[in-house]
Amino acid sequence: MRAHPAVWKKARIFSRFALGRPVWCTWQVTYRCNFACSFCDYWKEGVSPSEELSVADIERGSMNLSRISSLMISIGGGEPFLRADLPSVIAALARRHMPLLTTNGWCVTAENARAVFQAGLWGASVSLDYADPEKHDRARGVDGAHRRALRAIEHLSAGRTGRFQRVNVMAVLMRDNLDQIEPLIRLAARHGAFFMVQPFCSLKGGERGFAPGGEVAGYLRLLRARHPNFISNDYFLERFDLALDGGVPGCRAGRSFFNIDNLGRVAKCVEDLDHPLGSILTDPPGALMRRLNRAWRENRCQSCWYNCRGEIEALYTPRGFLNAMPVVLSTWSGTKRDAS
Repeated sequence: MRAHPAVWKKARIFSRFALGRPVWCTWQVTYRCNFACSFCDYWKEGVSPSEELSVADIERGSMNLSRISSLMISIGGGEPFLRADLPSVIAALARRHMPLLTTNGWCVTAENARAVFQAGLWGASVSLDYADPEKHDRARGVDGAHRRALRAIEHLSAGRTGRFQRVNVMAVLMRDNLDQIEPLIRLAARHGAFFMVQPFCSLKGGERGFAPGGEVAGYLRLLRARHPNFISNDYFLERFDLALDGGVPGCRAGRSFFNIDNLGRVAKCVEDLDHPLGSILTDPPGALMRRLNRAWRENRCQSCWYNCRGEIEALYTPRGFLNAMPVVLSTWSGTKRDAS
């Protein structure tokens, strides 16, 4: 009996992890954004659709990526759903990798939610930073942002076509929303969604005033123990205080994860776009891998503790690896896709 293609894809990713190859790539398929978040500067860039790769280019980039590794690819932006061809983008990536995406939820409809899952999306995260609608709308710079995010969670949950597909609520922890985290966890559970959190980083918006003060790790770990749908790795949460007070050393950017921007330029991480190492479209994969490894060896940055760093680095520690296994195995085996 021949195994399902997805099984081989999962096995290949795990083998690359065991061999120390990259397992995660963040890919900004657009820098267009329809929000004006107070804690982010990306929306101020004013990019146009002409500053994006075509589906054919993304297909070619995906093929080149597969020569480096089979990857979990986090599709970001900007706002990915501003691309009308997003299902085709996902299909191009899903042939060789495991695509996931993060959205603000505004453009999600019942139709395009089902289309992205039919195209091969493995999971979707909806950004929601406050359980209070007024606070969320103010922070995101758009009236109705909270309402549309909840609707997006409903559409994405209903649009799934496979047992392995998962919907998350993703929050950025800031100075004024620690008291909103548990209500957000409960809100996510009511909508059948899982919950994840990451700390604010001034690299994105440049203002440290948004960062939470004081100790938060103990409280977050308590919430995780209390709520089964809160699935951020305990190892990741444990280091929030260190991340907010000087930073976590030992970043594996370039070694275990890396970034591709809207034009296909490769960098060791999403916050190092000013130092591209080449193009996923034109540079030999082996050369890119050598440059990424060199960037990792020379990297001394400890400024962020994003999910794309902390959750991946947790896998390289015994406790973090064991802590992640229930989440990983339930996703890969097709069980427990709902947070109920």
